[in-house]
Amino acid sequence: MCPGTIPEHARRRRSARATPIPSAARASIPGRPIIAADKAQSWVYTEEFIIEPDTVLEARHRAEEFGITPVSPGVGAALRLLAATVDAHSVAEVGTGTGVSGLWLLEGIRPGGVLTTIDVEVEHQRAAKEVFGEAGVSATRVRTISGRALEVLPRLADGAYDMVVIDGDPAEAADYAEQGIRMLRTGGVLAVADALWYDRVADPARRDEATVAMRELGKSVRDDERLIPALLPSGEGLLAAVKR
Repeated sequence: MCPGTIPEHARRRRSARATPIPSAARASIPGRPIIAADKAQSWVYTEEFIIEPDTVLEARHRAEEFGITPVSPGVGAALRLLAATVDAHSVAEVGTGTGVSGLWLLEGIRPGGVLTTIDVEVEHQRAAKEVFGEAGVSATRVRTISGRALEVLPRLADGAYDMVVIDGDPAEAADYAEQGIRMLRTGGVLAVADALWYDRVADPARRDEATVAMRELGKSVRDDERLIPALLPSGEGLLAAVKR
């Protein structure tokens, strides 16, 4: 082989990479999921796979009383897993709610680690504090901050967090995410709940403000060279990314 000559098998690989696959042909690609009636049943099975502790169920009940929708059991379990995977010591959360996601995160955070959780609703945070206390969580492990996330996040330190979780207003989620990336250490995890926004994001015909905001956020995270992303179908969708 002459110097500089590209082997035939390499040319084929390069050609394959350079040629986009037509949308109509993608359905026939081996390994792509086949959407069938059993898919919904499998989704339910994954959501019920991890049994929620009584403390989380109590927090969920309080969320219902306030009329707010907490993360699903599947998302909670995924957040716990992500926190444990990065051996998280310092986690920031936008959207305290009544403490459902916080309890899941605290199970994944290493002993002695701290959850900093932000919410504009003082009553929600009061309920969350009660739940944390009933669960036996030391007050030193949770720092609650009342206020608008866009006013609080800029005051949190650069590169000081192992994980940042976003479960807030879709209209501001992109700004939360940008702040979260700044706050993360290298190897830290960004997690955004409701990334599929009640099954609307995948439908391009859905153009309401919240859906468009979450769709654009997903694309932005996917294309951000600072991040290694994945979109998980748990709950209403969990967008996760590791900071390079």
